[in-house]
Amino acid sequence: MSSPHSPPPEGFGPILRSSPVLEALGGFMSRGEGPDLEIGLWVGPNHLNARGGLHGGVIATLLDVATGYMLVARSGGKRRVTARLTVDYRSGAKPGEWLQVLLDRTEEDGRKTLAYARLMSGERVVAEASVLFIDAAPARD
Repeated sequence: MSSPHSPPPEGFGPILRSSPVLEALGGFMSRGEGPDLEIGLWVGPNHLNARGGLHGGVIATLLDVATGYMLVARSGGKRRVTARLTVDYRSGAKPGEWLQVLLDRTEEDGRKTLAYARLMSGERVVAEASVLFIDAAPARD
């Protein structure tokens, strides 16, 4: 990707906490912490479908990971697992675009947290999601 369309904003670097799938995909980035945590993706060639656009599975992965990480950051480390992810795809994205997840609101009910988020490319909505998280069970010895 020698000439990106929209480079990441200043201060973004490798994602704060990675996993094998995020390492394989690459491009996931973050900045800030706590309630100021922001997460985005710099779209690269390994994120594309056969038609050269951002793959819907990568969009879903980004929305799931970002909302989960942002909830953990805002709750002081309270871990949750994804129980349901609903994605409404609104537009596509191409290599070199900078995408950022905005966490719009959350609703808590006991062990459940419902998060609503948007994936943005500048002012354009790429996708919207609702993600149901359940508090993770405490580790057993």
